Amino acid sequence: MKTPSEPPPASTTHAVPVAFPFSGTFSTYWGRKSTVIAVLSLGAILLHLVLRFVFHAASDTYRIPLLAALTLGGLPLLYDLLRKTLKREFGSDLLGGISIITSVILGEYLAGSIIVLMLAGGEALESYALCSASSVLSALAKRMPSIAHRKEDSGIVDVGLPSVVVGDILLIYPHDICPVDGVVIDGRGVMDESYLTGEPFQITKISGSTVISGAINGESVLTIRAAKGAADSRYAKIMEVMQESKAERPQLRRLGDRLGAIYTPTALAIALLAWFLSGEAARFLAVLVIATPCPLLIGIPIAIIGSISLCARRSIIVKSPIVLEQIAECRTAIFDKTGTLTYGEPKLTEQQIASGFEPKEVLALVAGLERYSKHPLARAILAAAKERSVQLPEASEVSEPPGQGLRGSVSGRRVQVSSRKQLILDQVPGSDQLPPVTSGLECVVAIDNRYAGVLHFRDAPRTESRSFVNHLGPKHRFARVMIVSGDRESEVRYLAKQVGIDEIYAQQSPEEKLAIVRKETAEAKTLYVGDGINDAPAMMVATVGMAIGQNSDVTAAAAGVVIMDNSLEKVDEFMHISHRMRVIALQSAVGGMALSILGMAFASMGYLSPVNGALAQEVVDVLAILNALRASFPPAVIHDI
Repeated sequence: MKTPSEPPPASTTHAVPVAFPFSGTFSTYWGRKSTVIAVLSLGAILLHLVLRFVFHAASDTYRIPLLAALTLGGLPLLYDLLRKTLKREFGSDLLGGISIITSVILGEYLAGSIIVLMLAGGEALESYALCSASSVLSALAKRMPSIAHRKEDSGIVDVGLPSVVVGDILLIYPHDICPVDGVVIDGRGVMDESYLTGEPFQITKISGSTVISGAINGESVLTIRAAKGAADSRYAKIMEVMQESKAERPQLRRLGDRLGAIYTPTALAIALLAWFLSGEAARFLAVLVIATPCPLLIGIPIAIIGSISLCARRSIIVKSPIVLEQIAECRTAIFDKTGTLTYGEPKLTEQQIASGFEPKEVLALVAGLERYSKHPLARAILAAAKERSVQLPEASEVSEPPGQGLRGSVSGRRVQVSSRKQLILDQVPGSDQLPPVTSGLECVVAIDNRYAGVLHFRDAPRTESRSFVNHLGPKHRFARVMIVSGDRESEVRYLAKQVGIDEIYAQQSPEEKLAIVRKETAEAKTLYVGDGINDAPAMMVATVGMAIGQNSDVTAAAAGVVIMDNSLEKVDEFMHISHRMRVIALQSAVGGMALSILGMAFASMGYLSPVNGALAQEVVDVLAILNALRASFPPAVIHDI
């Protein structure tokens, strides 16, 4: 048993066991199998090279590792390609499978093993991208406590979360995550709900305040009465929405597959035509050897890997390689408000001062008092005082009665910082001069028992937000830009006007965000940029989901791209890197295919034997790879905002 003064037990951070139905599916199984085949093929190739060039072994010996790779790795790949062919799924890997068979017939075992490595490696990457969705649910589960501190007649008892029922009295220790939705019945403090609701500020909690599961408690112990069980609370509902959005994540066709769908039948048609017209099977084989789609199997992945490396050096983590290919096709940009287009913290934006007082004087007195407060707005007041070079006077007799605001003596004057409701209740002279209520947050100041003014706070837009939004259309071909936020409509409209966005959706729950993004993605490819847990479901159904900042491991798990630096400039950098990657990948792929088709023409006319065709294909591969390597170097213009 524990008392409220004791620290929370370490076990509160343990996760609730969650079953993920995605695990154990064919995609997961095949992804693991492909990884094993890729590792086996790579090891076989290295062993072959060592036996051949280091130990100068006989050909019968140094071919054994390659034969093992082709048998153990090639046969499963060929089986999978046969299944795809029967389903009429024709991509670049189909030609790769035919090339494996051709290489075995020709005795080109090294070339065949390399193709096995490329095909298996590509399958493993694809499977990883598909299975990474389950890591979001894992991150959500890890963040939720497994126990709650229930108050009973015998004392404080730790109980499993499923045991909590409506009406239970629970204690939430400092920095604990709230286990269920409830109402505060004792204590006073603040909670950070920003990642769940979209509201940018820590929320003060006093007796009667509602709390939601998943919110992070501040420095004080709070006693709450459970209003819902764990399964019905807000955080559990977000997990349900995440499960739904994971199941409906868009399936996107890779650039190599789209090009392969054209290239593969073209190459086969040329090979068959050469065989039919000449009557020589050797010409069929020669055409297929030079048609091996290495520009697609190697050139495009190298361009992508180089771009991922460049992104990492620029503090941009690419978790799903396909987003590099898809971002250029996105035509609708959807942004969360708090922490994305804004800094996610309150700033003093306006002072409405009563007659007889000076703005700088009021700010100095309030800031001198707020030095001793843990209120969420205290930091904003102190920051404004520092920015305006205001000297902070000493304060004494500081007190903060629950619900009555902050009081104290500053430079011999009585200062009170509270709400307009409290000022009216206290019947402070001059309170009839209070200005009308506006959007945003405010605190009301009384000096020497007389109304002195109102301080207004807002979540300020990033300095680069407007220029970034304005350049999305002309520079990146976005047709629509919108804000989808959980924040209040007045705040969203204010921010939208500041940054130049006309289309907004305010006060949206994670479920509603998910529905909006799903609808928009059905009409055009979408980019969704956010930073909170309430953004994660929407990120998963968008064409490209992007997390900005390092505020939430759940959001980072849901996103295809994570911007480590809290800056929209990095979002623009990713777009430029992606555009350049696409150009280079197309150069390598289309250029390589064009050279291969030229070689196929020579082979079909009998000017290239299968062996010479293989050598010619190696030259094409080298050129495609050298060009693809350029993607790892920064472009001349890496951002333009």
